[in-house]
Amino acid sequence: MTGAQQVDGADVGAAVASLAVHQLAFAYPDGHQALFGVDLSINRGERVALLGPNGAGKTTLVLHLNGILTAGHGTVTVAGLPVNRENMREIRRRVGVVFQDPDDQLFMPTVREDVAFGPANLGLRGDELDARVRHALDQVGMLAFVDRRPHHLSYGQRRRVAVATVLAMRPEILVLDEPSSNLDPASRRELAEILLDLEVTTLMVTHDLPYAMELCPRSVILDEGVIAASGPTRELLCDGELLRSHRLELPFGFDPASLPAR
Repeated sequence: MTGAQQVDGADVGAAVASLAVHQLAFAYPDGHQALFGVDLSINRGERVALLGPNGAGKTTLVLHLNGILTAGHGTVTVAGLPVNRENMREIRRRVGVVFQDPDDQLFMPTVREDVAFGPANLGLRGDELDARVRHALDQVGMLAFVDRRPHHLSYGQRRRVAVATVLAMRPEILVLDEPSSNLDPASRRELAEILLDLEVTTLMVTHDLPYAMELCPRSVILDEGVIAASGPTRELLCDGELLRSHRLELPFGFDPASLPAR
């Protein structure tokens, strides 16, 4: 993407990051400090994996991106827009979170109604709403299922519909929480192909290191509330000592050094 683009009626230079987190610190009411001065920037169109052991602070960081949690210290901006109370409605449109369990996201009688729910709340109606729904479903290969009941779909199909519900909002950044979990090999591959084709900034939270390498050219390791490493995914996964020190393990037989970098 070059030059400037139009975002919600304003000219925004290509240099503006999709996501900028600066010195973000956060402690829960019980006193547990989850984040310690996190700095993270993701450029438009980047696909970045957020890696780290359980309890590293990954979920806490993600919950700051759409304002569910607010910073004890530091700032978060999405396409230059500060994440604060005044901007909350627009932030939650721009930051699309796909939950680990698609059943947390699908609650309407039909696929069409689930995907239409968000845009309809923005005021879209009629042909414009229908076009938005159909385009989002087409992006994930689920247009033929538009009038099906979500609970009649396979788990992998429901996950794709969950992605469509977020894409229908035309987000600035797509946040995926463990997108490969509980998928059979075919569904896992199909979802990867879909995600690689999407032209949207992506932050993928995952323990699935091969999936991170397949989808994300860059990875960030978060551990004990701080960014421990950031760089090309292949380089990080080839550093055995780095992985061991942050309780990250490659599957048996998987050798990232034998695969080409994306």
